[in-house]
Amino acid sequence: MLNGIDGHSQMGIANTSRHDRIAAMGLESSKSAKRLPELCDLATEGLRRMVFPDLRVAHTMRGIGTVNGSGTSAEGDNLRYAANVAQGLGWLDEEVQRDVLGGWSAIDLAINCIERANRSGEPGAVALAAWAAAETAGIFTPELFAILELALSSSTPIHTVPCAWALTAAIAARHLGDTSQVQAMATQKLRQAQSASGLFPHVLPSTSSSWLRRHVGSFADQVYPIQALSRLSAATGDQSALRAADACAARIVQLQGAAGQWWWHYDTRNGEVVEGYPVYSVHQHAMAPMALLDLLDAGGADYRGALALGLRWIDSRPETNEPIVSEADNVIWRKVGRSEPNKLARKVGAVTTAVKPGLHLPYLDAVLPADRIDRECRPYEFGWMLYAWRSRGVIDQLRQA
Repeated sequence: MLNGIDGHSQMGIANTSRHDRIAAMGLESSKSAKRLPELCDLATEGLRRMVFPDLRVAHTMRGIGTVNGSGTSAEGDNLRYAANVAQGLGWLDEEVQRDVLGGWSAIDLAINCIERANRSGEPGAVALAAWAAAETAGIFTPELFAILELALSSSTPIHTVPCAWALTAAIAARHLGDTSQVQAMATQKLRQAQSASGLFPHVLPSTSSSWLRRHVGSFADQVYPIQALSRLSAATGDQSALRAADACAARIVQLQGAAGQWWWHYDTRNGEVVEGYPVYSVHQHAMAPMALLDLLDAGGADYRGALALGLRWIDSRPETNEPIVSEADNVIWRKVGRSEPNKLARKVGAVTTAVKPGLHLPYLDAVLPADRIDRECRPYEFGWMLYAWRSRGVIDQLRQA
């Protein structure tokens, strides 16, 4: 069975040669088009040390020393990240996949995630596993969609990110089996939660959060709905979904930092930044490109200029001169954040903006400077990077399915 599935999926991927996303960036930035293949090669090398022999994927690679080249240590085990890695590696040549995965293929990894996700029942892992099973392995997973249907129909709140993943999974698998209920419920939850500013909250419904947090949405809470709604529009022709994705994208691009930073926490009420830091590397090189290029391919706005600006932050940023790319360790360090105890700035920002929209403490940057590099790298960061830049023609495939 594995050989048959492998052949079917790999043939489909190999025959999809259009829409080279790295080449498309060259229209906006020749520097980005040159740098991206180098970063994708780094991601491939880095993933070799993040995957264990039993197809488990580490939670993180933590830096051992305080300078680049000191080495890293694999820690933990993360099912979500395993699905992400399968999704990214699935777009590379099978020989490369097997080299990275110790003889296994991306399809093998995606299949391995199915039963693990079924046992876990965790909506995020289930949604990612169902998405990877459909798109990477060509497999419909009714047991996983049954879990998602239950989670989406429950009165228990669901986080925005797994809800968006559930919608993307339903769209990816709709040609393989009946995903209509998951698609409809996830769409409804996202559309009902989107604020007038275009932004999404962290939990659906937002009223289920405490008053201190219900107005706050993270960057992840924006990009995954942009991606899901863009794909929904491509698959079904729903122009209202595309407009919703466009509205959210327009707002986060408008708020992008002068040096290309994709900020972390937003106020969904007025569409302003609650707290910018930390700035995560994966947002710059993978998550923003993944969502905004899907939006473009679906017929939405073209934000490649903003993506090029965000990519430049990886190699040059105002917060610190220390490199966050370590070729010697085959990693891109996770984030640049404030020197602060217990996420103090984010807590303060949530409180002040809850009391009054737009209220921020003065001199925060001077008191808690953003100059600290978090010396760890997580596998999903490289999985999403490969997916963002090596995937080809997914939107066209959805239109044709």
